[in-house]
Amino acid sequence: MLPRLVATDLDGTLLRTDGSLSDRTRDVLATLDARGVPVVIVTGRPMRWLADLLPVVGEHGLAIVSNGAALYDVAAGEARDVRGIEAAAGLELARRIREVLPGATFAVESVTGIALAPGFVDVERVPAGSRVGALDELWTDPALKLLVRHPRADHEQLRRGVEEAVGDLATPTWSMPGLVEISAAGVTKATALAALAEDLGVDAEEVIAFGDMPNDVPMLTWAGQAYAVANAHPEARAAAGRLAPANDEDGVASVLAGLFEL
Repeated sequence: MLPRLVATDLDGTLLRTDGSLSDRTRDVLATLDARGVPVVIVTGRPMRWLADLLPVVGEHGLAIVSNGAALYDVAAGEARDVRGIEAAAGLELARRIREVLPGATFAVESVTGIALAPGFVDVERVPAGSRVGALDELWTDPALKLLVRHPRADHEQLRRGVEEAVGDLATPTWSMPGLVEISAAGVTKATALAALAEDLGVDAEEVIAFGDMPNDVPMLTWAGQAYAVANAHPEARAAAGRLAPANDEDGVASVLAGLFEL
């Protein structure tokens, strides 16, 4: 049975290491779109990083962003189905994290952009003029993600400390060393993809998913067919059970071209 819905992570999976999308991958995505097979981007990226995705998402124009916290209408530039962390709950999470990891620093990613608490360093395209201030003053809207860094802890210390502090009050994950991303309780790439698939009348068995990092694991576990690219983290490889060529070898396009005989 051919998949009726394709779900793919971006960075390290669909995109090459330099952030580009190859002509071969563009051709495969466009052909599937013309055949009526939606290719949904499912990414940890915030909305502000997706302005150039309109040619990729096809006629449906939808992407799942911030690890499942929102469904993004790329053409309209609008978020739908936002499942964020309310301020009171988020400030309590930050308090618990500081107890376990004194010196932890935070940023809040919302529909309107990113806001940074003092000491949080983010080299990943923070727009000029982003708000900086005390966390309780910045947190005015539901947060798509609470971002956590620590100036001294290594990644494993940071990850374990956040998981211990958060427990089942929220959903922590990560897609790069030195940064933990926290979503509202129960929010993952899988929950958002399952909701979208249901709206489209597609069962999990009819979905094929691609990923490379631990934040992709719930999606890879949920989908009927799942592939980790060859450059993937071991946790993603274990969850997927199938291996595609590396992102720099157009692994997603290679698998799709073979399945659909393109």
